[in-house]
Amino acid sequence: MDEDLISLFALNSSRAFGESVSLRLGIPLSAHEEREFEDGEHKSRPLVNVRGKDVFVIQSLYHDRQLSVNDKLCRLLFFIGALVDASAKRVTAVVPYLCYARKEVKTQPRDPVTTRYIASLFEAVGTHRIIAQDVHNVAAFQNAFRCRTEHLEARGLFADYFSGILRDQEIVVVSPDVGGMKRAERLRQALSLATGKSVPIAFMEKQRSKGVVTGGALVGRVADRAAIIIDDLISTGTTMARAAKACCESGATKVYAAASHGIFVGEAGNVLANPALEQVIITDSIPPFRLGPALVAAKLVVLDSASLFAEAIRRIHGGGSIVELLEPQRDLLLG
Repeated sequence: MDEDLISLFALNSSRAFGESVSLRLGIPLSAHEEREFEDGEHKSRPLVNVRGKDVFVIQSLYHDRQLSVNDKLCRLLFFIGALVDASAKRVTAVVPYLCYARKEVKTQPRDPVTTRYIASLFEAVGTHRIIAQDVHNVAAFQNAFRCRTEHLEARGLFADYFSGILRDQEIVVVSPDVGGMKRAERLRQALSLATGKSVPIAFMEKQRSKGVVTGGALVGRVADRAAIIIDDLISTGTTMARAAKACCESGATKVYAAASHGIFVGEAGNVLANPALEQVIITDSIPPFRLGPALVAAKLVVLDSASLFAEAIRRIHGGGSIVELLEPQRDLLLG
């Protein structure tokens, strides 16, 4: 890739992820400054010339011990604005975890549709395109933004992992609710291709109202199979725990939990330590800093998604197809 035509930035809180993407792309991260002021305000700016360049900025939008979600969002927006003002040809926000993506519809009277407001903020500062991974509702994400969107999925990473450790076993893919059936179906297809065997699907009945989850029926046969429960994220872990319990009671030989984003808030550590779960598999969109080291070592598997984002950036910059990247054939991701 021609470094005279492209610049890759990673804001400080996503520096490690940015370095992984940079290594896969074969181009260095460009220098930038993030400066703090005594009153809590801050500024960020590129330290290299971006005039006429295709610029990509990496920032995963989750709360950590140093910065809130809103702090990270503001820093990313302000930095994109600075790049646009510095005459970048186009600026792409690379957001492995997109905040507020779960608030995409009104569920009560006078509810906000926060996903749409986030989209308006990105558009207001001149964002040309946004890349995100496994958002809660793909259609809502694509419809909220008027700028270009690219939605990446980690199903290929999960399929490669599970086909390696479960190749000689019978497998079933389980959605923890009806709303996740399309996600589960795509993983089922990828696993069928990877293993060369027919992989069935099952789903849990689930209703949520004002934070209270009800329903517990499991639809589909999981007996004598290794069950893979797939979701977009794990927050408190209660959804995964319900599904794992139901799978065990229905005769599953082993139960695995897989999700792109490991948020792990509240009592998630205690929930995930439940012996009903064999392993919990996530990607590195959010580091598992809220979990204890013993639990991480014993049960958590973190898959590297840098190759996925690096290939997406390469294709976008070169005018290639992202659709082809999401097809079941994943040779480019494994190279």
